[in-house]
Amino acid sequence: MMRRAVLKGIGGYLPDHILKNEDLDKSLDTSDEWIRERTGIHQRHIAAEGETTSDLGYEAAVKALEDAGLTADDLDLIVVATSTPDYTFPSTATLIQERLAMTHGAAFDLQAVCSGFLYGVSVVDSMIRSGAATTVLLIGAETFSRILDWEDRSTCVLFGDGAGAMVFKGEEGGDKGVLDHLIRSDGRYREMLYVDGGPSKTQTVGKLRMLGNQVFKHAVTEIADAMRSCADKAGVPISDIDWFVPHQANQRILNGVAKKLKIEPSQVISTVALHANTSAASVPLAMLSAVEDGRIKPGDLVMLEAFGGGFTWGAALLRY
Repeated sequence: MMRRAVLKGIGGYLPDHILKNEDLDKSLDTSDEWIRERTGIHQRHIAAEGETTSDLGYEAAVKALEDAGLTADDLDLIVVATSTPDYTFPSTATLIQERLAMTHGAAFDLQAVCSGFLYGVSVVDSMIRSGAATTVLLIGAETFSRILDWEDRSTCVLFGDGAGAMVFKGEEGGDKGVLDHLIRSDGRYREMLYVDGGPSKTQTVGKLRMLGNQVFKHAVTEIADAMRSCADKAGVPISDIDWFVPHQANQRILNGVAKKLKIEPSQVISTVALHANTSAASVPLAMLSAVEDGRIKPGDLVMLEAFGGGFTWGAALLRY
């Protein structure tokens, strides 16, 4: 009998401080109208001074465990997708493991930038299917505000901070859980979206740099192809999928992918206006929003997808 990774709980956390487009007028050559027209973003949440990625991830984890009706004692594994860890090492996952008072099992980080949560779904599903783990906490957490050049209006207006988490448990029988997933990358395009620093290269953290127009073109094409391929692998027509939960990079990308696949815009979950791009946290935060407001219901087919620096991209299909 097939063993599947079933989504048992979901949670999220956004910092209290909200930075609106109007607030950026004072320091940048930009405007609320300019940002909205090009990105669909109205505001973003920014971590407080001293508030770290592990702090955000921990809060999301607690809520996901509560939603699942489980405790840290029930977990075998914690996986954190992040590109903005607290430290070079130890991993952010082990910091959260400590805060949860989990003294067994394992915890590790993975890094695929904005595709990190989708890479995490692939890893978690594979480990659960193989029997290497039974109950796994997957977290996407970022403090991208710490790696932004706040004088570069082409990038700093796009990103925000936040964390989202899901608890998966291996179950046999039934039709719920992750049906299939697909991850891809192409390192030839790394200089189109990257951070210009790192421990080995520059001994600094660095700042985010991006060629926005080029990223947009690749994102729409690769995301659409990944979604088609993932659906084909699962034997499910795109038309049978109830909801699409994309990485929240830019409303124009969301619209472009929907148009390419002939998806009704009403089926695409969008939180980019309120959260901006929270990188690895964006998919779980968007899913949480649609679960909480009742759009995504038990039994619905849901397609997750993302595209990020590297380039990396991926998709996953699950029945909620």
